[in-house]
Amino acid sequence: MNVRRSRSSSRSRSRIGASAVAGAAALGLLTLSACGSSNAADGKDGGKLDVVASFYPMQFLAEEVGGKHVSVDVLTKPGIEPHDLELGPRQIAELGESDMVLYLGGMQPAVDEAVEQSPVGNKVDAAGLTDLDLHSAGDGHDHGGHGHEEPASGEEATDPHFWLDPLKYAEAAKGVGKALAKADPDHAAQYEKNAAALAKELRGLDDDFEAGLKNTTTKTFITSHTAFGYLAERYGLDQEGVTGIDPKAEPSPARMKELQQIAKEEKVSTVFFETLASDKTAKTLAGDAGLKTDVLDPLEGITDQSKGDDYIEVMRANLAALKTALGAK
Repeated sequence: MNVRRSRSSSRSRSRIGASAVAGAAALGLLTLSACGSSNAADGKDGGKLDVVASFYPMQFLAEEVGGKHVSVDVLTKPGIEPHDLELGPRQIAELGESDMVLYLGGMQPAVDEAVEQSPVGNKVDAAGLTDLDLHSAGDGHDHGGHGHEEPASGEEATDPHFWLDPLKYAEAAKGVGKALAKADPDHAAQYEKNAAALAKELRGLDDDFEAGLKNTTTKTFITSHTAFGYLAERYGLDQEGVTGIDPKAEPSPARMKELQQIAKEEKVSTVFFETLASDKTAKTLAGDAGLKTDVLDPLEGITDQSKGDDYIEVMRANLAALKTALGAK
């Protein structure tokens, strides 16, 4: 319970910090010129390292690994679909004044451009902290040879959702620990300790997923879009997306018919949708195929509709939903 309160308070501080910085920018007190210094003891934010995170998975890492020595602001506010983010002058000013920025290259074009132009000295791209090669799409099986519609060429290789694999996320946590230690050497030992503790917790989460999904009636699950390639690959599951990586894409009538056939053959009971994208298509498919619906959260952001207050809690809710849908024994 103490960990949960700490995480909630961290998120509150990050939102308050973001509002304060934005307000200052509106008054013209911030400029886009920043020294890019890694000195956290300059009096700003009470001597804490000022970290800007691009969206929730990066925010969680920065808060958990940074602990009391960092002040974290997030560019993508709760309820905003990360891919749709557009940055205004206030957010660009916030980025320019930070000590470090933690982002995921290729996830948010607006952020990539702002980071490239920013004078910040410590730019940490999470894409370089772990292996992002996705060796299987999770939905390339024949399913009885009825003409499975494959994703567009190269689509799955661009899946950014590596944080849904707890072990890859643990590797990123260690990388963030090293980056924070470099930016703020005075607290290096604490950052590395926090990173190790988070990595251990994530390995425990992986153990629970491995055990919980080992024996199931089916290995196939249907989602509104293919955000779960890393999770599927880690735990030997087959992901079937109504659409591809883009949650706004519209499936063809042929794809909807195909999914009904797959659901019948693979004993699929549930069509999953998510909190930050429309559930209309998923519910249409479920209604036509006589299936249930449930939430499988890609954890791009935490909102009031999320089944948990932070990454760990929502991932455990995802595990519970998958166990039920797949018929875990």
